[in-house]
Amino acid sequence: MGAKMVDFNGWDMPVEYPKSGGLIAEHLAVRNGVGVFDVSHMGDIRVHGPEALAAVQHMTMNDASKLAIGQCQYSALLYPQGTFVDDVIVHKLGDDDYLLVINAGTREKDVSWVRDNTRGFNCKVEDLSDNYTQIAIQGPRGVDTLQKLTDADLSKVKFYWFTHGTVCGLPNIMIARTGYTAEDGFEIYVPTDEGTSARVWNEVMEAGKEFGIVACGLGSRNTLRLEGKLPLYGHEISDTINVWEAGLERFLKMDKGEFTGRAALERAKNEGITRTLVGLESIERGIPRDGYKVLSDGKGEIGYVTSGSYAPFLKKNIALAYVPLEFAQPETVVSVEIRGAPVKCKVVPTPFYKRPKKTS
Repeated sequence: MGAKMVDFNGWDMPVEYPKSGGLIAEHLAVRNGVGVFDVSHMGDIRVHGPEALAAVQHMTMNDASKLAIGQCQYSALLYPQGTFVDDVIVHKLGDDDYLLVINAGTREKDVSWVRDNTRGFNCKVEDLSDNYTQIAIQGPRGVDTLQKLTDADLSKVKFYWFTHGTVCGLPNIMIARTGYTAEDGFEIYVPTDEGTSARVWNEVMEAGKEFGIVACGLGSRNTLRLEGKLPLYGHEISDTINVWEAGLERFLKMDKGEFTGRAALERAKNEGITRTLVGLESIERGIPRDGYKVLSDGKGEIGYVTSGSYAPFLKKNIALAYVPLEFAQPETVVSVEIRGAPVKCKVVPTPFYKRPKKTS
């Protein structure tokens, strides 16, 4: 492949594919056409049995009782203090049957957490992470690319829903209209053996050729999700950040009944938060990077950058950062310390990028 590789939580993963033209070309392919990602390092936990729904409700912050079969939702596993074990996508496979798709870096921790927190429920927990290769086909032409390879009618699969169909001759493959790019697209779950995975990957690349498909690595996955303000564990969300601070309360259903972290979040809401996640855009030259200090004139260090990069589609230097509430208004000017020097940035509305609405 000639890809630039990096160790990513024990997985040998490409940062970018030079043949594709590198990170910027990969990023733009997803925004304008189609790109494909190997995301088989993601984890998959199945929870099924008579009390599976009760177990999922107990562990997650969103309301899984609202899901229809074939629907998924963004959610999170929370610690009792209302901070994040991880964010997850909950898929309802059937009555009493759920699949939680989790992050790579937190897989062992998440699986243990789910096992520990379902002990009181009559259900079975299976770690299916090694059973599937997850391939993400992302971008406005992702649907056209994948439709050539499957008998499922993809036009009937709405965003954050999934179906099963034959893909590349493989029966009963899960096809989800989900992704981590702030773009339309699909994620398919294929059997994990190398021959099959490689064949499907190559057939996807071939099917997407007419749409200018490119293979995409971790670098563009990161810049794409940053433009869309999609959180990354260990950055925008962690075991020290709560749901209100992270600005993810639209996925938090406080009225669904008891769940882990609820009492702490109720308290935190009453007490009020002191910091919040904002978008920054550089006014002066320089790229704010993860971990850099946010400064304010006269106040010194006021916060820190969680993620930052040059944004290839927007052609701006952008970042997400935690700052005190009084600095959260758009157009507020702060500085980020870059190589020892303050670089002026302004607070801007987020997400930085929203995909255009379909005009069909």
